[in-house]
Amino acid sequence: MNPELIVPLLLYLAAMLGLGVWLGRRPPGAHFVQDYFLGNRSMGGFVLAMTMVATYASASSFIGGPGAAYRMGLGWVLLAMIQVPTVWLTLGVLGKQFAHIARRVEALTINDMLQARYQNPLVVLLAGLGLLAAFVATMVVQFIGGARLLETVTGLPYQGGLMLFAGSVLLYTLVGGFRAVVVTDAVQGVLMLLGTLVLLAGVLHAGGGAAALFAELAAIDPDLVSPRGPDGALGVSFMLSFWVLVCFGAIGLPHSAVRCLAYKDSTAMHGGIVIGTLVGAVLMFGMHFAGALGRVLVPDLTVPDKVMPTLMLTVLPPLLAGLFLAGPMAAIMSTIDSQLIQASATLVKDLYLNHLCKTPPTPAAIRRGSKLVTLVLGLIVLAAALSPPDMIIWLNLMAFGALQAIFFWPLVLGLYWWRGNSAGALASMLTGAVSYSLLLHFGVKPLGLHAIVPSLAASGLAYVLASLLTAPPTAEVRALFGRP
Repeated sequence: MNPELIVPLLLYLAAMLGLGVWLGRRPPGAHFVQDYFLGNRSMGGFVLAMTMVATYASASSFIGGPGAAYRMGLGWVLLAMIQVPTVWLTLGVLGKQFAHIARRVEALTINDMLQARYQNPLVVLLAGLGLLAAFVATMVVQFIGGARLLETVTGLPYQGGLMLFAGSVLLYTLVGGFRAVVVTDAVQGVLMLLGTLVLLAGVLHAGGGAAALFAELAAIDPDLVSPRGPDGALGVSFMLSFWVLVCFGAIGLPHSAVRCLAYKDSTAMHGGIVIGTLVGAVLMFGMHFAGALGRVLVPDLTVPDKVMPTLMLTVLPPLLAGLFLAGPMAAIMSTIDSQLIQASATLVKDLYLNHLCKTPPTPAAIRRGSKLVTLVLGLIVLAAALSPPDMIIWLNLMAFGALQAIFFWPLVLGLYWWRGNSAGALASMLTGAVSYSLLLHFGVKPLGLHAIVPSLAASGLAYVLASLLTAPPTAEVRALFGRP
């Protein structure tokens, strides 16, 4: 193990934990549930932008994505840039409407919004169960990514890296809640940006410039510098599927959508769109471009997911590598803390307090229960991460698709189509979940498309038909959502 790498990393993890403890202090008179799960709706534009980017950029983006670019070449870099508009789309489509309505109905979670819109506990139950199942899968991916990063760079065994990483994230999320999550996301977003730029500069310098690296990539395999990738794998159907899965469909990701409930005002939202889109573009290009060029500098990797940490060791001095190891580590931590706090909110706020609890518990009991649920969820994910697959990007994309198949149309059409009702939402969720699961399980790809494309089409059709065949929403719901 290399102390020049381990010491900066330990200092970084300690700083995140300290920040979480400091931010965990509740403001005088603060309502625990609102503060712990939503930070009292106090995010400014910069923090909003960075938490949106940091939440979206995960182990899949910083570890799995560059690993895919290592295997597929420059075509995957081009494909990855499809993700650039995600912050703009999410805040542009959901941001203002979500914020206004959430304040009217005092919504603290996505399921609160669904309950206010559809007035049906079955919608909330199905959404909660779908969210928990998908979040467990995506959190497992983040834990695996963090452990692999530590294993490759520091020499710690996989299990030791997993324990160190998981313990740090669990502690600061457990203590600080949503406020700690979004502020540490902002810090981590800056570190991600700096780490990406420094690593890319190191790769270009070590390889003698982009032109030399392109020539060597072409010498390894001409398909590595082709937009279609090796054997034409990145064809039109694949690109359309990827666009839906990681860009357009990202509007339906609950852990991104919940940020639309928590910003301070319209100025913060507009600033978040501009800053988040620019930072996202730099991150997506930099990390995937470095991964593709890494095929020249470290050509013999058997596990592509290790390309980013291996490049850090190869092109940067040990101390600098240790400092900027925080970049990919931040990407992973900032996603898992967001998902962990929202999964806890789903169990505590949406399912227990709103639907199962007969006698209102005391504030102290809510506080203890919320933190206990967060801890137990983290330990379940930790146990599941002990046996990792070779490439985590596919597991992450599978879980992303499941969330989109369930949430996309009930969120979007619920805001913009007044005629949508609970029957439409239930039909859409069930159709999306079942069709997505069956298509993935049996490997069916209509016209070569990923399962998310036909699943979203089917769930959207189910929403419209079921809504039109049943009674419209009540006058109270229409008035609440500003509809005729």
